[in-house]
Amino acid sequence: RITRGLFHLNLYASIGFLTCISVHRYLGIVHPLKARGRCQGATSSVWLSAMVWVWVIAQVAPDFAFSKMDNKGMQCHDTTGHENLGVYLPYTMAITMTGFAIPFLIIIGCYCHVVVVLCRNDTVDLSLRRRSIRLVILVMVLFSICFLPYHIFRNLNLLSRSWQLQGSCTQALKNIYISYQVTRGLASFNSALNPLLYVMTSEDCLSRIRTIRQKASQSLGSTFRSKTSDQADEKKISIILCEEE
Repeated sequence: RITRGLFHLNLYASIGFLTCISVHRYLGIVHPLKARGRCQGATSSVWLSAMVWVWVIAQVAPDFAFSKMDNKGMQCHDTTGHENLGVYLPYTMAITMTGFAIPFLIIIGCYCHVVVVLCRNDTVDLSLRRRSIRLVILVMVLFSICFLPYHIFRNLNLLSRSWQLQGSCTQALKNIYISYQVTRGLASFNSALNPLLYVMTSEDCLSRIRTIRQKASQSLGSTFRSKTSDQADEKKISIILCEEE
């Protein structure tokens, strides 16, 4: 229970904070004058973070009430035992709506509006505008790839378990379970992809990488040239010694 609870806490906290980031960027780009001075201080950030965590804990807490073991105590499920499927499935549907679907629609709406505003705004530097649009599109794509399949296949997996209890046992149901396990990895992988995405799209980071690459190439070039010159000097010395002999 603790493992699954921590997994869902991390999952829905990530979605919640990504939603806050998207709304903050939307307000800063689309409504910069209205957003100026609002929710930008440390106190506002702390309160907003606390609200997100309280909301996430409230969504995940009911999961601890469901037993993960079957009646015989021989098999541990990552969701709940067969006897609680009728109650657990509506719970997962509800948390899918409140924890994923609604934030997903908010993120898509905010970022789509941001892209439209950036495309129409000719006063922004072209390279900055392209980089911002690319970042927005990448965030939406990664969010969709990491979180959307997980929530689809988690609910499908619960439905397939109820169908199996009714006597249905086909290869398609087994494929649903395998797909569900894969999407769990994708959902966890988002925690590693998002920081990397924001770092790689940062101009400061890119300039530092270019500087390091230039220094490395210069260092390798100077080392190669020094070795070449040393070899040439050795050849000259050997030629002179041969002539003297």
